[in-house]
Amino acid sequence: MIVCPFCDAENIPGADHCVACGQSLSELHLPEPATEVEHALLKDRVRVLAPKTPVCVAPRTPVRDVIRTLIDKQIGSVLVVENDRVVGIFSERDALMKLNTEAVTLGDHPVSEFMTASVRTLVESAKIAFAVKEMDLGGYRHLPVVDADGKPTGIISVRDILRYLEEKQAMVG
Repeated sequence: MIVCPFCDAENIPGADHCVACGQSLSELHLPEPATEVEHALLKDRVRVLAPKTPVCVAPRTPVRDVIRTLIDKQIGSVLVVENDRVVGIFSERDALMKLNTEAVTLGDHPVSEFMTASVRTLVESAKIAFAVKEMDLGGYRHLPVVDADGKPTGIISVRDILRYLEEKQAMVG
């Protein structure tokens, strides 16, 4: 059996996608890692990154309030959540690229108009290598972490991955 790195469901050998969560299993046929750091990326789970508690807002929250939250809490993103499900993410990059100088005139608009929708999520048991893959393929700097029911429980960032890599590299010299 092949165990899905996203949800830990068992799948038959050769399956392209997990029967439980639909995630791609094609990465499971990777060559052996060449370094100890590569091995750690393929072995360690997202939970070792100690995902931070996410700041969540409703889709109807005025974008002005969301930007103020980013600034006040000194964070790079907030999760947009409805009925305990992640429906999007709004980041500093969204504020700059989608609002730019219009932030003042568009401040009363709901964050749902400017968020990145359909963002990928991970469970804590997903391997760090898969988090890196999702960030790379999706162009994400932040990824929500959810429980088995899809409820957001944490968030990881590129900075968390870099910190992890630095620690692993220091351990191997």
